[in-house]
Formats: sequence, structure tokens, C-alpha cells
Amino acid sequence: MSKLNSRKNVRSIFLKCLAFVVFGVGLTASVSNPAMTEAKKPDTIGGWIQNEAPQLPKEEDLAGEVVPLDAFGVREQLDRELIVNTYHHSSTMLYFKRAARWFPVIEPILRENGLPEDLKYLAIIESGLAQVVSPAGAAGFWQFMKGTAPQYGLKVTRDVDERYHVEKATHAACAYLLESKDEFGTWALAAASYNMGKAGVRREMEEQGVETYWELHLNAETARYVYRLLAIKAIFEAPESFGFSIDEDALYEPYQTRTVWATSSIEDAAAFALREGANLKTLKTLNPWLRSNRLTIASGDSVAIAFPI
Repeated sequence: MSKLNSRKNVRSIFLKCLAFVVFGVGLTASVSNPAMTEAKKPDTIGGWIQNEAPQLPKEEDLAGEVVPLDAFGVREQLDRELIVNTYHHSSTMLYFKRAARWFPVIEPILRENGLPEDLKYLAIIESGLAQVVSPAGAAGFWQFMKGTAPQYGLKVTRDVDERYHVEKATHAACAYLLESKDEFGTWALAAASYNMGKAGVRREMEEQGVETYWELHLNAETARYVYRLLAIKAIFEAPESFGFSIDEDALYEPYQTRTVWATSSIEDAAAFALREGANLKTLKTLNPWLRSNRLTIASGDSVAIAFPI
């Protein structure tokens, strides 16, 4: 027998032994775990079988306005957003957790301004309830542009940017949406204008000769925008139907804070925080609108700053 054949035989014997060992390990595992002997079941998340299409609602509304599910393309566009947001697990799970903290802040402001509660979901599709900045420079939960913010009472300076002030930015968003509703007549068009601007919606409606959001041919982002709002609303209203089951203790609790009124300029935010029994990290987390480590306060003015209780 040649050396080459001898090597082949040795290799063949080795592979057979290895296969036997692997088979034995697998057999031992299946005996110790009877579930392993069953046919592999589809992966589930919160009881939801992956790759099973979400059930489309038989009827839907946005802030009391009926969504025409039988109109051309409407059902398919809503279906797409339900699928995307149902299976975009990590992001949607975070929405639930953050909403537990921030919806109790946002909802009363919507009611105070006479807006329907459904519009709270705009903050999710705008920012995911995070203090983010878009590539275009829009900032905060409600994604105001730097140039637009002052028109709605939000201060933007070197030291302060109230686009990151959740309460004040929510009031500003309410003012914008109310203006849009007055102009366009429906909350669907008001929501669309929040994404592409009132001028953009007005131009498209005039050019296309239609009167509802559901009939408009829009850019890809705005065309999906209101449908995404509806999908998030549907998932939040019946989370387990879409495979989301979250223990209450896993949700993020609202911050418990006290207010400190600063009546003179703060030259060192870290030192100021320490004097109040906190630190700079806590100060900036609870007051993200503070954009530098100092704060100029004019004589006779005062500024409310949140600290943990």
C-alpha cells in the first residue's frame, strides 16, 4: 500500500470516529432534553410565530377619522407598516419601554391643547422618544428645525435649546398641528404636513387636485408617514396580538423630579449639580435642553431646572 493510500485510510477512519462522537453528543442531548426530540417549532417572540403575517384590522381610524381601508392602495400600505414595525423587534420594544416614561408627560399636554391622544404616536415615528438629531438638523422628540423652533416659542441659543425640552416642545408641536388642522381640515393631512411641511402638502394637493391624504401621491417618506403612525397605534393598542408581551417592571418609569429655580447665571453646571446633591450626568439627563456647562440668566429672570427627588 502506498503512503498516499495509507494517509487516505487514516483520514477516513478519523472522520468516521468524529461523526460518531458528534452523533453521540446529539443523541445524549436529545435524551436529556425531550423537547429536542420533537420537530423544531417555529421561533416565537412573546408567543408570536415569526413569519406569520400580522392581522390587518377590519376597520381603522386616526383621531376619530375613518381610514378608508377599501380605497386604492390603502390596505397594502398599512399592511407594509404593520409588518415592518411588528418584526422590527428591538426598536418597537424600546418604544414600549420609553412610552411608559414619556406618554404620561405628553398626553396631558395634548389634552390641554385640544388635540386627540392618537397624535402622541407622532413623537414615536419622529424620534422613537429619544433626543435625536436628524441628518437635516431637526432635533428632540418632536424634531423641530433650528429655524422653525422660535416661531413656536422654543428658545435656541448657545447655552439653551428648548427643542430638547419635552414639555415645551410638545406644546410647540401642538401649536403646529392645530394650525395644520385648521388649514387642511383633517388630522391625517395635519400629520402629513408635520413631515413634509404645510407648504409641501398644500402644493401637492393643488397640483394633484385631490382632497385627502389617502389619495395623494407623495414622496416615499411622507407616503409612509401616516401609515406608520397607524401601525404603531395598532400595535400599542393590542400589543399581544402582534407578539409583544412586556412585564410591567421592565418598562421605564417616569422620572420623579423636583424643581430648582435658578435666579442667577450658572458658570459651572457640574458644581451647581453637586450643590443640589446630584451630578452633571443627572443634570443633563433630566434637562437635555441645557446644551453647555453654563447658563446665562438675565437679571430678574429665573429658570426651572429639574433634579431627582
